[in-house]
Amino acid sequence: MSTFDEEWASIRRGPSAGAADMRLASAEASDEWSGGGQDGVKSDRAAWNAAGGSVGALRSNVAKALTALEHGQGGAQRSGAHGVASAQAQHEAYVSWQRYLKAVGERCEAVQSQLKKAGAVQHANDRATRGAFDGMNDQYADTPTVGGQGRAR
Repeated sequence: MSTFDEEWASIRRGPSAGAADMRLASAEASDEWSGGGQDGVKSDRAAWNAAGGSVGALRSNVAKALTALEHGQGGAQRSGAHGVASAQAQHEAYVSWQRYLKAVGERCEAVQSQLKKAGAVQHANDRATRGAFDGMNDQYADTPTVGGQGRAR
């Protein structure tokens, strides 16, 4: 078993030669048009929304943790141990964690919003790109062959 320092050093060095690349769990290798990306990475509105939903679930869990933390702090305040040094240290830790969890929740909300917006933009961009190329087919349609048709040789 490796120590934390060994693992951290390994992470900082980066992937070793021949190591497997990191891939999205939903990525499938495909040679056909997939709406964007390379190496089989697909981009569609449902995937972006699912990612946003997962971040939203994380935000919900952070909010539950914050509620539990606040509930626990209420019990510490009711105990009346305000003059005890350890109570002061505990209160400082509480304030620090409260600030941290609120910031994590806000960041989750921002990331969730951006993921959903990215999905909508990507979806609209895919449709617009496809439409632009389809429009080229109409504009530059093949013309009939000139001469030689209907003539006996």
